Amino acid sequence: MVRFVGAGPGAADLITVRGLRVIATSPVCLYAGSLVPRELLDDCPPGARLVDTARLTLDEIVAEMAAAHAAGLDVARLHSGDPSVFSAMAEQMRRLDALGVPYEVVPGVPAFAAAAAALKREFTVPGVGQTIVLTRTAARATPMPEGEDLATLGASRATMVLHLAVQRVEAVVEELLPAYGADCPVAVVARASRDDELVLRGTLADIAARVREAGVMRTAVIVVGRVLTASAFPDSHLYSAERCRD
Repeated sequence: MVRFVGAGPGAADLITVRGLRVIATSPVCLYAGSLVPRELLDDCPPGARLVDTARLTLDEIVAEMAAAHAAGLDVARLHSGDPSVFSAMAEQMRRLDALGVPYEVVPGVPAFAAAAAALKREFTVPGVGQTIVLTRTAARATPMPEGEDLATLGASRATMVLHLAVQRVEAVVEELLPAYGADCPVAVVARASRDDELVLRGTLADIAARVREAGVMRTAVIVVGRVLTASAFPDSHLYSAERCRD
């Protein structure tokens, strides 16, 4: 059995109990060495085969999993954050389906949740923002589908979280300015949950300069939206005294 495990956003202790159990009982572990905390590998069984996939092709990764399955060995396939978002898990599962190799998915803490924790903010604030758009930009990656460009997505002015986009922060600002306005709050969280976590706050008018000054080039998310500074908002209905609790 292959188990895709969300290894969390960076801190080794932000993995689920289930995910840790999978690691501890899998004699083969595939992980992205540049993203997955090395400490997690300490929980692998003695003598486990550890494969850093950072420099492997998709075919090579799938071959490792298929060989382990053929040998009767369980595989822990570690992905940073949560594998449901920007993990390239879908194409691995497609190939495993074709090979008849069974698999499961263990969710993890996504990067945007770790960023919200670092910012000490809720991204769904009553009367301010109730929608979160998780997206990225197309540079150095597969093209974005038609209609998913930032200008189109930004028309709703929903809270936007961008992965894999900090290297193009100037372009992000340019595309979002017409919808959100120069004074819209923005935060960039680099290496969320790690010891070297860095939080930058600003607006669309100045965030690009702050990012360049700090030298942030990767492993960061950009958050855009009024929820980042909202203070005058109504209490939610969830705990309202007027809510019927029968």
